[in-house]
Amino acid sequence: MTLRIACLPGDGIGPEVMDIAHLLLAVVSKQSGIQIDVSEYPVGQKAIDETGDPLPPETLKAALNSDAVLLGAVGGREGNWPESAVLELRRKMDVFANLRPVRTVKGVVTSFRPEVVEGTDILFIRESTAGAYFGEPKGPVQGEMRAAVDTTYYNEAQIERAARLGFGLAQQRRGSLTSVDKANVMATSRLWREVVNEVATEFSDVKVDHLLVDAASYLLIRQPQRFDVVLTENLFGDILSDEAGALVGSLGLLGSATIGESGPGLFEPVHGSAPDIAGRGIANPLGMARTVALMLSYGAGMPKEAQALDESIDRILVQGPVTPDLNPDSKAGTKEVSEALAADFESRL
Repeated sequence: MTLRIACLPGDGIGPEVMDIAHLLLAVVSKQSGIQIDVSEYPVGQKAIDETGDPLPPETLKAALNSDAVLLGAVGGREGNWPESAVLELRRKMDVFANLRPVRTVKGVVTSFRPEVVEGTDILFIRESTAGAYFGEPKGPVQGEMRAAVDTTYYNEAQIERAARLGFGLAQQRRGSLTSVDKANVMATSRLWREVVNEVATEFSDVKVDHLLVDAASYLLIRQPQRFDVVLTENLFGDILSDEAGALVGSLGLLGSATIGESGPGLFEPVHGSAPDIAGRGIANPLGMARTVALMLSYGAGMPKEAQALDESIDRILVQGPVTPDLNPDSKAGTKEVSEALAADFESRL
């Protein structure tokens, strides 16, 4: 068996955290006997600088022909908008559901009192190929003053496939799904709620409730343990899942998997390119490590290895070493944390 991984390090801290992915995949290959072929391609600002295109044809072709795509981070100079590469990847790969698990680890210090966040275990499912990020018309509007428009568009098929996946995953977890919308003022949200309720009739074993996005944002901070699976549209999911990063201690700890009904998935940490710390060797690699665990689970069919990696990450979070975003007094950097994690992971396989 051979796994073909298209690796897109990208910009900022992307190449730095991608190093841990190479380490962890080497451990998996060594311990499992599976050949893992990893090839790197430019994306984002780096690709613009090299080719003039944030998503060169060679990169897109490699992504579509892979078993999974690992993305580091994308970001660059204002006006170039290299982030468009990620949206185009999602569209061309038809990966419609972004999964972002948020789980607290006992003993990890956060900005919240332990009793507020302890026991938090949420799976965000964010629809990823429609909504305001993709709707048309989009862009500047000609007139007497500067103006612009973004269009939020959803059809029932786009909502239904995300909802069906959400309910299916809720069945595998604690049997509860919260759908988040803004149905009191938005037509797309009213359609969203209607379609979710229709799909819910097929999943009688899953408890479903609906929250407006502002209420969900509040309750996410006040009562995070009330949530199991959170299903929502593109823009709301982007904001809420980033907000949830505060619950676990750092946005640098979150990974994500963007998957479709078939074909390769797109796997990337949530933290972004973080240009303010790029090149300093202090980027937290654990978000990428969580991403690799998601790739092993959803992209490679290796749940045992994925669980072992998650257990190793939990141990490192509690016992160290960790990067300064988690402990300002820590002298450990990206390299030290990555090597410690890889060693622990190897010992579990």
